[in-house]
Amino acid sequence: MKLSKLATTLTAVALLQGCVAAAVVGVVGGATMAADKRSVGAQIDDQKIEFDAYAKLAKHQGVNENTNLQVTSMNGSILVVGQAPNSFLRDEAMKILKSIDGIVQIHNQIRIGNTVSIGTKSNDVWLTSKVKTALFKSDQLEATNIKVVTENGEVFLMGLVSQLEANEAVEIARNVSGVNRVVKAFEYQ
Repeated sequence: MKLSKLATTLTAVALLQGCVAAAVVGVVGGATMAADKRSVGAQIDDQKIEFDAYAKLAKHQGVNENTNLQVTSMNGSILVVGQAPNSFLRDEAMKILKSIDGIVQIHNQIRIGNTVSIGTKSNDVWLTSKVKTALFKSDQLEATNIKVVTENGEVFLMGLVSQLEANEAVEIARNVSGVNRVVKAFEYQ
């Protein structure tokens, strides 16, 4: 099953990256829950959306076996990144995602092409930790309110932020070594 492959891959990537990436992700995860601008109910709803997305995508044999997709939810908006070998499977994945209750907006960032290698996934985990660390160093924003998703060197930023915070986060992320592109998927307050 692709979900177990994902868990195995993420475990291997965390081990390959060493303790630093795992520590950053662990600290950020705990701090994010405590300082999140969303209500606890909204946080739970977003977790349910992500769980439902992965479960429904895994049930579709063609999507499950031939794509590499990651779904992140923030306040009912989802960001879907990854690769599909053709537009048919990309569109099938989007149909599945649109059927999930609670989604108010979908940021479709699925690229048509081959799935990325384990080396690229490992680099993406490292880039995410570097961007999160750089965001935490800023006095201009609350980094715990920003989700960072990296796919194939592209950094996607999500969160409930002001326009000023969004601009600061993009500027910081785009100046991290190894980042190829920064894409905003923010909700503005």
